[in-house]
Amino acid sequence: MKPPSRALLKIVEQWIHKADVDYHAVEILVDDEFAREIVAFHCQQAAEKYIKALLTIHGVEFSKTHDIGVLLKLLRPVDEDLTEKLAGTKELSPFGVEIRYPGDFPEVLPGGEKELFALATLARDAIMPRLKAFLDAGESRLSATSAGPSNQPDPPCNSPNNS
Repeated sequence: MKPPSRALLKIVEQWIHKADVDYHAVEILVDDEFAREIVAFHCQQAAEKYIKALLTIHGVEFSKTHDIGVLLKLLRPVDEDLTEKLAGTKELSPFGVEIRYPGDFPEVLPGGEKELFALATLARDAIMPRLKAFLDAGESRLSATSAGPSNQPDPPCNSPNNS
């Protein structure tokens, strides 16, 4: 297997950073009863971005979507066991998809934000070890072969700035 290109590593790092920012927002806000809906939104965003980072390392292209169910369908051929483990995260989709206008936001009942946070944590905890292993292996391989420019093609355009 060829080592990943620097460009691919950078895209994956960007997805992880964006997911981590959303996850960190949830950690700060999860106990604020006034922020239940924004917690739900950031839970969905974190899970979505961790999944998109994983799809990116496997070279799976995806469209601009916030529907976790769609992303999990793309993940299934790559890692069926992980897809099954993450099946519950589909419950987060309405909080990233249906929040465009006032009154469209799905209601989060008291305590529901904690359940949604558990789903975001499940996604992070299941995916991050795979992402970290990929990044660590890629960095060490690139360090060993950093004598010249990479001859590898650019990765698919799964940039966080495009999705």
